[in-house]
Amino acid sequence: MQIKKLPALFEPARPILQKIEQAGFEAYFVGGSVRDTILDDPIHDIDIATSAYPSEIKKIFRKTVDTGIQHGTVMILDHGTGYETTTFRTESGYQDYRRPDQVTFVRSLRDDLKRRDFTINALAMKEDGTVIDLFDGLGDLDRHLIRAVGNPEERFNEDALRMMRAVRFAAKLDFTIDSPTLEGIRNHGALLQKIAVERIEVEFTKLLQGLNPQRGLADLIETGLYQYCPGLTDYREALQAFSRQDQWQLITNDQLAWLSFINALGITSRDQVRQFMKSWKLSNELIDRVQKSLQLLLAIHTGQVTKQQLFAAGRGAVQDALTIADFNGWQHTDLLRTFDELPIKDSHELAINGGQLIKDGILKPGPMMGRVLKQLQQLVINGEVPNDRDQLLRATKKLIEKE
Repeated sequence: MQIKKLPALFEPARPILQKIEQAGFEAYFVGGSVRDTILDDPIHDIDIATSAYPSEIKKIFRKTVDTGIQHGTVMILDHGTGYETTTFRTESGYQDYRRPDQVTFVRSLRDDLKRRDFTINALAMKEDGTVIDLFDGLGDLDRHLIRAVGNPEERFNEDALRMMRAVRFAAKLDFTIDSPTLEGIRNHGALLQKIAVERIEVEFTKLLQGLNPQRGLADLIETGLYQYCPGLTDYREALQAFSRQDQWQLITNDQLAWLSFINALGITSRDQVRQFMKSWKLSNELIDRVQKSLQLLLAIHTGQVTKQQLFAAGRGAVQDALTIADFNGWQHTDLLRTFDELPIKDSHELAINGGQLIKDGILKPGPMMGRVLKQLQQLVINGEVPNDRDQLLRATKKLIEKE
């Protein structure tokens, strides 16, 4: 098979491969960029594999950086762009079920490709678009099949994260995992506990934003792999219900993915949400956004949303909550418009602040200051007092008298 017109991302890298070949070595584009080009999906980066050893690459090119030379990876600098090039290699001794204990450089493309995870990722392409398929990856692309290269049991023992990658690719591409590969996941699911949570999270988040998350979630549940994901052991039924959702096109970013997921699990309290998301090693920024959206989503579900709740959430979280309400098929009013009509949308927009109150000798620093400013904020949000400095000063004096 030859791809006549390559995506633009390949073009600047073609001279790199040509130069390696002119020096008497082999060089190919490999991995996901080849797969996605064949599927006509967008590609975001390219990987280059070569029969040239790192020392040989450094002789061919004047500017290089040793980005991972112990594993055969050298970055070639060309016209201000870096191209990571990795020597064909074999691997052995995966004591941590993730990284090889020993890497051996080889000259054989077959030996390099047979260590890869799935046949659809074990494709190589020459700079002229000629595809090299040694493990029937093209056939599996036609069959919409995720199949391990060689023995699935060996592939998962080498790198247990491949099991999460299998269910992620099933969701991303809407492909079926073949029976021996699926059986390998069933038999080795417990090995996922050997993998860093951060890596599991990346695959799971991508799964929820795939072409067909239902398929990936179904495989995650059916194989029992979900039991080895943080905090999911007791959530089989909730996961099954979640997997039956049919509005997945609405889930377009990480915030929506995690908000929809946690809402489906029925985790509601702020402390529980934080604890659950922390177990997945998610960022504080994402946790805060999801917490705000979830609290608002619960109010939307009960039909009791206040202006104060909208203000506390912020526009982004309001928008997220409304998207998940649509995802769940809940009826709601145009709360985004209500938010946009609030007199202030952030505490910094209040026409008076603590520094001014201290400067004017109205209040001293302390607990009362915080209470008064919060009450002023509420009065403005509810439209009881205009966001005007003089009127807020008068309101402040009245509030102090009541203290």
